[in-house]
Amino acid sequence: MNLDLQAPALGRRLICMVYEAMLLFGIVFVFGFLFDVSTQSKSALMHVHGRQAWLFFVIGAYFVFCWSRSGQTLAMQTWRIRVTDQDGSRLPLIKAVVRYFLAWMWFLPATALGYQFGLKEWPMMIVVALGTIAWGMTSRMDKNGQFLHDKLAKTCLIQVPEKKQSTQKA
Repeated sequence: MNLDLQAPALGRRLICMVYEAMLLFGIVFVFGFLFDVSTQSKSALMHVHGRQAWLFFVIGAYFVFCWSRSGQTLAMQTWRIRVTDQDGSRLPLIKAVVRYFLAWMWFLPATALGYQFGLKEWPMMIVVALGTIAWGMTSRMDKNGQFLHDKLAKTCLIQVPEKKQSTQKA
């Protein structure tokens, strides 16, 4: 990894994820509505697996497009975080796709564990929250502060330097 590329602080990355979740709510709402209209679903229980697959694809398209185009989603732009290739260059499409699939490791292992033990409601939420915290702590084990899914995808999260305001007199 290039020494000039600094990983953002863990707190900055986590608050960016919260903002990203708020933006994804809108995307899921709109594309969920389009799915329901196009399939004439009258209940949330109709076509549930089709809806989940559709939203998985839509969310993936959003992230892969943003990451491979500019390295930043809207939330990442706001918090000045960029995802790059290990050498700091623009992220290739295939690495963006791999990163998207690996990023699901934030939730899937704990969800599968909870499902295996038949957990529901609050116990399931607690297990998923603990799994998410554990995955987030993987950045503490990396000398460059990268999450495990970034290490596996051979990508890096970097802090984008703040642009200096030019002082012009009118």
